[in-house]
Amino acid sequence: MVLRNTMNDMIQKWVKKVQLGDQDAYENIVNAFKNQIYTLCYRHLGNKSDAEDAAQDAFIKAFVHIQSFNPNLKFSSWLYRIATNVCIDRLRKKKPDVHLDKEIEGSDGIDYYSQIPSGEKTPEAQTLIHETQDQVQNAISKLPEKYRTAIILKYINNLSLQEICEVMDLPLATVKTRIHRGREELKKRLAYV
Repeated sequence: MVLRNTMNDMIQKWVKKVQLGDQDAYENIVNAFKNQIYTLCYRHLGNKSDAEDAAQDAFIKAFVHIQSFNPNLKFSSWLYRIATNVCIDRLRKKKPDVHLDKEIEGSDGIDYYSQIPSGEKTPEAQTLIHETQDQVQNAISKLPEKYRTAIILKYINNLSLQEICEVMDLPLATVKTRIHRGREELKKRLAYV
């Protein structure tokens, strides 16, 4: 907890520096959050290239609007909200046409999931993991947007309920309901697999 508070204090200092015109301090912010924002975008969009573009767009939007950031709030929640909105905008503009279970063009039956490092597991275990990941990703991608966002923030990004409330700009009861209903919907979808 002490390390987390120290990191939050450091991020707040970087934000203040950026707000005062120190553009180099923003590089520290990007480095601190690039993996989390990329993962968030990837889980929403299901495509490495789109996730990279969305993450970059989110960081650019955050930089452009950093003067409007309220220092009484958590910067990470503000940034997650920007990234989530970028992803939602992209999904609205373009229906997702690339899924992780889709074969990579020019490959011999290799899908995107097979490119994710999985450690030293047996081929059978890897196959089972890939099938399960495909099924879960497919089920998540078919959830209604409001449930999908809550599930991704809670279980993929490991945000607290309060942080999810801030990111989604919703009351706690609504967030809990969306997570519960999203889980129930996932259970139904995965039960038929």
